[in-house]
Amino acid sequence: MQTLADWHGAPGPWILLFPLVWAAVVVGVVTVLRRAAPRGPGGPWRGTEGRLGGDAPLAVLGRRFASGEIDEDEYWRRLSVLEEQFGRPDGRGTR
Repeated sequence: MQTLADWHGAPGPWILLFPLVWAAVVVGVVTVLRRAAPRGPGGPWRGTEGRLGGDAPLAVLGRRFASGEIDEDEYWRRLSVLEEQFGRPDGRGTR
């Protein structure tokens, strides 16, 4: 009687399937973990929903500028200080 592990004295070509199955399992687990893991705080520019809002420094600065509490020159000066301290929020220039 011939078994699956004995194909003319050697494992059959089906044995090549095992590494592919394990590779698929590993890729699946990594994909699930990456999608389920929290994204991190997003830096000081982001609120809890991942967008500007709440008490994020840039949001406060934008609200103060929009309400007229500070003028444009003051806005740009304070924005440059925030960028020096925290980095740019979107990787682009300030103006």
